[in-house]
Amino acid sequence: VQLQASGGGLVQAGGSLRLSCGASGLTFRRYSGAWFRQAPGKEREFVAAIKWSSETSYTDSVKGRFTISRDNAKNTVYLQMNSLKPEDTAVYYCAAGSGLIMSTLNRAGAYNYWGQGTEVTVSS
Repeated sequence: VQLQASGGGLVQAGGSLRLSCGASGLTFRRYSGAWFRQAPGKEREFVAAIKWSSETSYTDSVKGRFTISRDNAKNTVYLQMNSLKPEDTAVYYCAAGSGLIMSTLNRAGAYNYWGQGTEVTVSS
């Protein structure tokens, strides 16, 4: 199983980026997908998740700005990030897990597979 995250980069505050996470080696439509992030000197934190049923969950700080989506035909999860702020600067990791329920979507330990991370830098 492999998850490949891409789409990170440098953007000015107020700008947008779209992250992609391509999965191989698993039946992706049966998995929940998620994005976590880790800023320098901080712990990894939950950003957004989408269940196999397409139900979504977001951390409060990104609600209304970020949108998670999935394309099962392409085995890919996306994170559209708008109105970016300097505090969004972090390495973003994608993850996939099976058997998750809504209450466990924000738990890193619930996910079976992780991508390598893509760096997002938002300048002020």
